[in-house]
Amino acid sequence: MMDDVLNQTKEKMEKAVKNFEDELKTIRTGKASVHMLDGIMVNYYGSPTPINQVATISTPDPTLIVIQPWDATVIPEIEKAILSSDIGITPSNDGKVVRLPVPPLTEERRKQLVKNVNQMTEEKRIAIRHIRHEAREKIQKMQKNKEISEDDEKRGLDKVQKLTDEYIKKVDEMAKEKEKELMKV
Repeated sequence: MMDDVLNQTKEKMEKAVKNFEDELKTIRTGKASVHMLDGIMVNYYGSPTPINQVATISTPDPTLIVIQPWDATVIPEIEKAILSSDIGITPSNDGKVVRLPVPPLTEERRKQLVKNVNQMTEEKRIAIRHIRHEAREKIQKMQKNKEISEDDEKRGLDKVQKLTDEYIKKVDEMAKEKEKELMKV
């Protein structure tokens, strides 16, 4: 029973870290990345569709993203979706492909992105602590219902705290790495 709680807790914390990793990929670092477009939805025949499901996205060089839609009639929708997103890049097209020139980041924009990363990091820490809280409640309830001994409860709570510390450390390290990447000129 205790192992189930610990395994579920670890699984949830791993998902939170993986989710954070995916969120970090969408933050622009001054060089082109197809992940910058993750989360951008295009109005495709009336339904919101991820941009990577209506086009091929490539980065032929570090300062350019090329979007080649499978259906050229969707180009205006792709441009509209990019303009309404917060990636800060103005698209251009030649009727066949959409080009996104990735300008170098200004010092001010870098600092703003670092603030965003710090905010996202704090949100993930809170999510992990919330998972810890749920696990602690389950373990305490198990002890209250005499399903486990007080010693097992203490050991379980210690293990939950160790997991929490481990995953918060992972989130902090990932954030520090992204910050370094953003501030690199």
